[in-house]
Amino acid sequence: MSPQLMRRRTLLSALAAGTAAATTGVALPAQAQPKRCRARKNGPISVVYVEVNNEPMTNVAKYTLASGGAQVFDVAVIFAANINYDGTKAYLSFNENVQNVLDNVATQVRPLQQKGIKVLLSILGNHQGAGFANFPSQQAADAFAQELADAVSQYGLDGIDFDDEYVEYGNNGTGQPNDFSFVYLVQALRQKLPTKLITLYDIGPASDRLTYNGQSIANTFDYAWNPYYGTWGVPSGPTSKARLSPAAISYTATSSSTAAGLAQRTVDEGYGVFLTYNLTSADTHTYISAFTQELYGSAAVYTP
Repeated sequence: MSPQLMRRRTLLSALAAGTAAATTGVALPAQAQPKRCRARKNGPISVVYVEVNNEPMTNVAKYTLASGGAQVFDVAVIFAANINYDGTKAYLSFNENVQNVLDNVATQVRPLQQKGIKVLLSILGNHQGAGFANFPSQQAADAFAQELADAVSQYGLDGIDFDDEYVEYGNNGTGQPNDFSFVYLVQALRQKLPTKLITLYDIGPASDRLTYNGQSIANTFDYAWNPYYGTWGVPSGPTSKARLSPAAISYTATSSSTAAGLAQRTVDEGYGVFLTYNLTSADTHTYISAFTQELYGSAAVYTP
């Protein structure tokens, strides 16, 4: 991921569905549970995006709470796969770094899941004109939903995250955003993945088109979050505050004091999710403690 891409998501520097997030440490399916009991925590769920072009997913599991030993992060997002265009249709694409994570799920993903961390695959535009908001038909949307569902199944992931950035709608003769495309896509994906997570990074034309022909997909999403790091903004998506993150921080572009303030506001206003972006390989427990103290009343511990 280029520095230019990373920038915009800071706003100029400025899990399942329908359940409250009062208790975190999101459960895996029974067959995936280790025999030992996991430490749990009370408070909002913590979500972390990992730029796998630069960092391994394994960083996510290195942080626990000093009080009780629960994992700091409940959801980890592989950032990012792409929606590409082959001249006739959209298709799911993995760059070499994403493919490396998926080819090595035994060491990059399973250790997180074994600790109760859900692992999602984020899908991002790639400047080719294919996006979630311009499928030309319901059949085309369903076909892409099937590709997403197949990837989740093949690699044993916990769901899909939609990020409608960098599409450049209209490139390569593609259509402009329409009203039905994203609704059909999300509806189809939910049918194919009834027990998996589907999340919304609230940005781009798709995020403005959650209703079509009287049907809304707002509550089809398990969670939705504000895409502008260092800011507070209630996102579109589920109607329950327990499933929303108005706070968003970047480890490399948001001050610890701002992170702490956004965490405190999350608790004070009763929201159930706290979004973080760009976890690096550095020992960041002091920074992370600034927001875990507010979210959970505990400092964070780093274990290499």
